[in-house]
Amino acid sequence: MPRFSVIVPARGVQGFLRDCLDSVLDEPHRDVELIAVDDCSPDAGGAIIDEYARRDPRVVPLHLRRPSGAGPSRTAGAALACGDYLLFLDGDDTLAPGALAAADARLRECGDPDVLLFDHERTDVWERRSPSGDGPLLEAARDGVFRAAQRPGVLGVAPAAWNRAVRREHWTGRGLSFADGPYEDVPYAYESLLAAGRIAVLDRVCVIWRERRRGSATTTPGRHHFVVVERYEELFARLAGGWAGAADPLPLLTVLHARMTERLLAVLDDTDRILPADRAAFFRAASGCIRRHRPAGAPLPAALRSYRAYRSLHGAQELRRDLAKELRDRGEAAARSARRRYYGLRLHAPLDDDLVLYGACGGPAAGCNPAAVERKAREIAPQLRGVWAVREDADTEGAGYAVPEGADRVTVGSRRYWEALARARYLVTDGYFTGATGRPGQICLQTHRGTPLRTVGLDAHRHPAAAPGPRPSRLLEHADRWDFCLSANQHSSEIWERAYPSSYETLATGFPRNDRYFTATADDVRAVRAALGVRPGATAVLYAPAPAGPAATAPPLDLVRLAGALGPRFQLLVRAHPYRGAPDPWPAALREDDAVLDVSGHPCFEDLCLAADALLTDFSPVLFDYAVLDRPVVVHTAGWDAFRLTRGVYVDLPSGLPGDTPGVTAQDEAAIAGAFHSGRWDGPAAASLRAAFRSRFCQYDDGLAAERVVRRVLLGKDELLPALPPAERRPAPAPRAAERAAAQQDGAELTLTGPGAVVV
Repeated sequence: MPRFSVIVPARGVQGFLRDCLDSVLDEPHRDVELIAVDDCSPDAGGAIIDEYARRDPRVVPLHLRRPSGAGPSRTAGAALACGDYLLFLDGDDTLAPGALAAADARLRECGDPDVLLFDHERTDVWERRSPSGDGPLLEAARDGVFRAAQRPGVLGVAPAAWNRAVRREHWTGRGLSFADGPYEDVPYAYESLLAAGRIAVLDRVCVIWRERRRGSATTTPGRHHFVVVERYEELFARLAGGWAGAADPLPLLTVLHARMTERLLAVLDDTDRILPADRAAFFRAASGCIRRHRPAGAPLPAALRSYRAYRSLHGAQELRRDLAKELRDRGEAAARSARRRYYGLRLHAPLDDDLVLYGACGGPAAGCNPAAVERKAREIAPQLRGVWAVREDADTEGAGYAVPEGADRVTVGSRRYWEALARARYLVTDGYFTGATGRPGQICLQTHRGTPLRTVGLDAHRHPAAAPGPRPSRLLEHADRWDFCLSANQHSSEIWERAYPSSYETLATGFPRNDRYFTATADDVRAVRAALGVRPGATAVLYAPAPAGPAATAPPLDLVRLAGALGPRFQLLVRAHPYRGAPDPWPAALREDDAVLDVSGHPCFEDLCLAADALLTDFSPVLFDYAVLDRPVVVHTAGWDAFRLTRGVYVDLPSGLPGDTPGVTAQDEAAIAGAFHSGRWDGPAAASLRAAFRSRFCQYDDGLAAERVVRRVLLGKDELLPALPPAERRPAPAPRAAERAAAQQDGAELTLTGPGAVVV
């Protein structure tokens, strides 16, 4: 029988669930069972639970047949528990390190009481921690074991499911359970204490409670918050039959009533819960409950004498807030340009249902996932009119991001830009549109720029060398405008939820730009290689490093040394990142032959990948996309430790573990050349690692991503096209296979000078 049973209900928390489960399973105190309850979660929560159950026998998965809510999910999990004590932990919260060992020690010291109360900390979306406010109450009661009647102050502790350990016999013997619906933990929190014969306190933070911005009942305004009044009415009705043997229940009633009054007024004042139109009705319900259960002699707060009194007392505060907002708005308006004000005026014009505004890479031109969506929209939704937003200084003829022929374009900041931004029904971007505020009825699609390797969003702000970008508050404003975002794998879906917490819907579509890897033919592969100047029979290695600057990765390779080490059988295709510029300086010796080809200005990065027999990169996320082709990857790992510590990473590339490492890793030019000459770059070990990597990160890419996006987002279809099974996906043939097919068609044998063409 385990010492602890930790019950975790999970619904819509896939971005945080792994951290929650890890915080329990990684505890030094191992005598624990973890009952993870999948409340019919619409995301991958159930799959994550099953994954952990396969890895650790202490995990007990429970999949409910219908959505039940947090309260019934906890109760169902408790019914399976075998531990001496029950702990309830929400799927987006975590145990503090050492919490179980400290709780066990305190329980044994106190002779296994019915309830052990402990402290918690709150953490917001920026991971700033703040104390719970319960510290003084817990410190005052930390000595000895007691009943609630002996220390009524303990009823002042936050009425939560996750700040106490309850003896299982106490749970079953007293018939404790959670309510169904919002505020489900109010009755349980108080009844567990009032019915307890022995209570103890651990004056230590054991839980880190996460404040969610979106996605929970407490952060969604509406009349469902009226239920909190009903919860307290139910509680007082149950307590009418007795107060846990207290000879004088007045002290308990006084504390409980004060806490209820404080809670109900807090809900009333919270505009994220009670809408202005519902405030008067909630006031009447809350004040009636407070009046009915007011202890004899207890004063009635002045704000509760009438709704007029409440509004009068709170009016001064609201007036100050409104005045401050007006002054702030005036200052912002004064700073706006005439065109920016024009945008505000055009927001009142009707939306154009057929207008789609596209933007990519911050506006330098047209490319990436938005470009693939635009192409597919022209094919299957020709009634839609696409317009590209590009910067005035955009190089639309180079870098592979030219506005498609026949497509309209507007310059960011121009009058036409503000017009399109205000009136387009659909906004499609991999970043954000300058100056956008959004409007009701607009649909914003965030395509993202790829699978994240280094930390992004709010996660990036924990690291000292985070790349410059929007400040956290502005970043969240952008995320709040998204209606949909795209994901190529479950790894990304979990990160988006945590790094960009808001109420958008994540679509498991794959990345539209990767469709090219499935539609390209052997003729396309040969044509691209010929256009680039790849020698027939050469092994082409595409060298595509990450951008320089704050996100810089490994030191740049010495191309002269690498080309010499590889020898004439190989050819490097060097593609500098659009944000990096061409490698500088270009050695004169390399300009005189074709050992190294500068392909930085080629108009399509996907075509460069098609031409390559292998990818050589450092810590660029392009390796996730290239893996779709099932071709060898060599990772230049110099500088990894510094990059990991300063930037933060989600995947341990050099670890050599299946699912983390896509192929061969090498520290310098000599090791890279050795990997190619030895054949390890395309050997069985590399192929095995590549297969595991593709299974993890190429889950949804099957050539139909763009069509899924157009149908779901731009055409409003309810369901996504189903993903093709992995065995039915056919990426473009590798160059060697393409050349062999051509030779067979010509009735001739092609003699290769190497095991494949390599582009660097």
